[in-house]
Amino acid sequence: MKTPTDADFMRLALALARRAAAEGEVPVGAVLVSDAEVIGEGWNRPIADHDPTAHAEIVALRAGALRRRNYRLGPSTLYVTLEPCAMCIGAVINSRVPRVVFGSWDPKAGACGSVIDLPRDGRLGRGIDVFGGVCSEESAQLLRQFFASRR
Repeated sequence: MKTPTDADFMRLALALARRAAAEGEVPVGAVLVSDAEVIGEGWNRPIADHDPTAHAEIVALRAGALRRRNYRLGPSTLYVTLEPCAMCIGAVINSRVPRVVFGSWDPKAGACGSVIDLPRDGRLGRGIDVFGGVCSEESAQLLRQFFASRR
């Protein structure tokens, strides 16, 4: 059996992003993986949940914490289709997730290098390994299609 790659897990996150779009939410999906096993998944739900914090990353982190019965989620990797915002990367930092892989860059609210770079800010503790651009075109296309349909 082949070991899953970052792209394999990103494709799972993209499937969740499509679910968000089908529910009328901004199409962002996330999966939290530990030892090649998905321990949490989420898709954007702020409208459905009436919750401004219900971003895909937060939903996936909450699911992983419930499964582990612990808010400390390392060692693990969070895969998300869009560069995390400040709130989400803050939650990643607080949950001790050491690695984040994302799809497309967010030039408006990205907090992993686009607008600000919180994971590499030494004042916030140990750094997080962040890798952007995995399945970026598919993620960006999903977002473009969603917003084009809203105009």
